[in-house]
Amino acid sequence: MRKIDLFDSTLRDGSQAEGISFSVEDKLKIVKALDTLGVAYIEAGNPGSNPKDLEFFKRAEQLELKHAKLVAFGSTRRRNSKAEDDPNLQSLAQVKTQYVSIFGKSWDFHVTDVIRTTKEENLAMITESIRYIVEKGSEVFFDAEHYYDGYIGNSEYALQTLQAALDGGASTLVLCETRGGLIPSEVKRITEETAKAFPNVPLAVHAHDDIGCGVASSLAAVEAGAIQVQGTLLGFGERCGNANLATVAGVLATKMNIDCLNGESIEQLTSISRQVSEIANVRISHGAPFIGKSAFAHKGGMHIDGVQKNPASFEHIDPMAVGNERRLLMSEVAGRALMLKRIAKVAPDLDKDDPITIALMDELKKMEADGYQFEGAESSFDLVIRRKLKMYKPYFSLVHYQTIGSSPYLDPLSDETHSAVVKVKVGGDSAITAAEGEGPVNALDKALRKVLEQFYPTLKRIHLTDYKVRVLDSAGATASKVRVLIESTDGNESWSTIGVSKDIIEASWFALSDSIEYKLIAEGIEPSAE
Repeated sequence: MRKIDLFDSTLRDGSQAEGISFSVEDKLKIVKALDTLGVAYIEAGNPGSNPKDLEFFKRAEQLELKHAKLVAFGSTRRRNSKAEDDPNLQSLAQVKTQYVSIFGKSWDFHVTDVIRTTKEENLAMITESIRYIVEKGSEVFFDAEHYYDGYIGNSEYALQTLQAALDGGASTLVLCETRGGLIPSEVKRITEETAKAFPNVPLAVHAHDDIGCGVASSLAAVEAGAIQVQGTLLGFGERCGNANLATVAGVLATKMNIDCLNGESIEQLTSISRQVSEIANVRISHGAPFIGKSAFAHKGGMHIDGVQKNPASFEHIDPMAVGNERRLLMSEVAGRALMLKRIAKVAPDLDKDDPITIALMDELKKMEADGYQFEGAESSFDLVIRRKLKMYKPYFSLVHYQTIGSSPYLDPLSDETHSAVVKVKVGGDSAITAAEGEGPVNALDKALRKVLEQFYPTLKRIHLTDYKVRVLDSAGATASKVRVLIESTDGNESWSTIGVSKDIIEASWFALSDSIEYKLIAEGIEPSAE
């Protein structure tokens, strides 16, 4: 089996994405997750750019990693200076990582028009910088920035920059598709020609996604001989992002029979990707290949029928191969068979012709007519089934809630603009609490979980990851009925619930309370007794 190393830059290139900011603790957690996945290299930051990265590398010395090697990142020395006098190179040497990435210019346009030096000086900058780090005891990956564009513009000079890196002692040449604008066939052609120019020299590819080809270009480079793929696990990074390593890993492992995780199972892919998304506070697209919530979701009646007869009819792999799951979506186009299958999941002994089954199907149609849509909110539908079949015991009952907002805000320096008071009855006890939040729904969510955590401690791990509102009848203007869909998570699993009302707060309450009750049922927790 051929082996390809994955080089993850979530903590360096990924941190340059809009809206992304990692604490030192965040970075340490992500390193552990990527190591568990089987990633070979983790580019963890630029110690010369900020004190936080310096602190990270110091604390990371205590980590015991099974697979991953930490990599520090920095640039070549400044023009017309000495490598040993360059503060950035000194910082790289100071952290003493086994591996260092040094980037330098491979496009002559950047040499003359951006850093404004001579081509000869740029070659010297590359060689001397790498030699300095190698002499300090680290192995160097040379990031040939803008390599592919540089090769198209002046292939002779682009190749000279790679030779300059080898002259300095670089062990791997990283061919960077920095602007992300080339089609994969060009990347493959240039990678093949570069491999012929430098036989037996390890080549890597670093692609961006500005035309949506980051993954395809990376795979093209692998076909052309690259032995290392760089990117970020979830694809976020500068501009449109980097090559998505979750997708790359999925393709390499399931389509190309390539070991890219140091022998670890690709079955961890979905869970670890979701773990990293939680730490980074980003939402994985439902349509993300392999790991997305909708990657193996089926809605059309013909699709559902086909998958139930033979999954290969509409699925390219078994979802469990990457740790995901098949989802058959409840909707008006799903068909009667799926509705019965969902009912059977909760009540397997219920016959399809049972009057209760028929009544339940009528109830579903009525609720859909009232504005409920259970596609993507199967958790709420499971609760509907339980309630109709009298298999449901409430975990709490609402006494009352109240939300309060003000404008202008009482504290202009705070993001918490609203407060909520929630009183519930659990078993024979009543409890009341208040919370502040960024808007009425956030405050209501916090207050509800806060008042229930004293009875059900597992709720401390739950939080909302998505909140959507849709107006169902715009003709009613501000009196229109609204549908609220929320997604919740405990850090490992995610589930969606729904609420409908003419009152947006009440609709949110229905979805929030369903979310909590579904989680308690799923964990097998019994309702508190009277």
